[in-house]
Amino acid sequence: MKLRVVALAVFLALGTATSAAADPEPAAPEEEVSILATNFQLPFPCGQSWAGNSSSSSAHQSWEIDFNRGSSPDADLGDPVVAAASGTVVISAHQGSTNGFGNLVKIDHGSGWATYYAHLNTRSVSAGQAVSQGQQIGTVGKTSRPGNNISAHLHYEVRQGDGYPGNIRKAVFNGVTFGYPNQTVTSNNCGGSTNPYTPAEVCGSGYNVVDSAGLGTAGTVYLLYNNSNGYNCVVTLKRTSLGTPTAVTAYLEVQGSSRITDSGNFGYYAGPVRAAAPGKCVKWGGKAGSSVYDSPFEHCGS
Repeated sequence: MKLRVVALAVFLALGTATSAAADPEPAAPEEEVSILATNFQLPFPCGQSWAGNSSSSSAHQSWEIDFNRGSSPDADLGDPVVAAASGTVVISAHQGSTNGFGNLVKIDHGSGWATYYAHLNTRSVSAGQAVSQGQQIGTVGKTSRPGNNISAHLHYEVRQGDGYPGNIRKAVFNGVTFGYPNQTVTSNNCGGSTNPYTPAEVCGSGYNVVDSAGLGTAGTVYLLYNNSNGYNCVVTLKRTSLGTPTAVTAYLEVQGSSRITDSGNFGYYAGPVRAAAPGKCVKWGGKAGSSVYDSPFEHCGS
């Protein structure tokens, strides 16, 4: 996204110097560039997959999305909801009688952009509080206006400026516009907006997060699996001292084979460490700062 925005700026600058006979490619819409620059992620923890629907609710005006992932109406009740991008909480209140949103959190991301998280079961942030991308702000719920019985889900909106509902914008997650009207999306909201990398980006195409473990405030170690080739991958992403080489480790051990380790002083992550493990159990773990995680043999074949 950063390269795309920079490239657009260079293109526009060069365009003023071209001859009148030139036929330059049209610039990307201002709305698209702005929202991509904000780098929104799915409002759920890293690696989780959620089904989004924008067409089944009669209350929807535009590009709003309702998210579920459970097999029963209230299967998602109490699941964590996290900030799609960093910003400042401007609303944290129950607004059921006002607009039917129930427990609502609104986050201001600057430049007129804001996200809304409605029907929450609980709210874990307060108005005026600064939040980081990926920070938990509440849990999935079914609160609404009195007498309005709904099943548990997250109602999510992105707005720019004023003039509802015309200010509702299409949702973008990890640089890709949501596939309206319905799409299942896997979260890349993996530890904050300051580290530019995600586990899937480091491990490569086809890998999905299957487990993770926190390393204090210093980082998170992730286990991923590629269904197409039976490989596991481990990466440790830093959360502090970003860009400055510090000691980080990631390792993977397939049962019956030698451990593979990537360890050194790195600016953003250790890994990727990959190994074929179809039908086999693995040990995995890593280190960042003074925190260490070592798993037992587990995730046998996944």
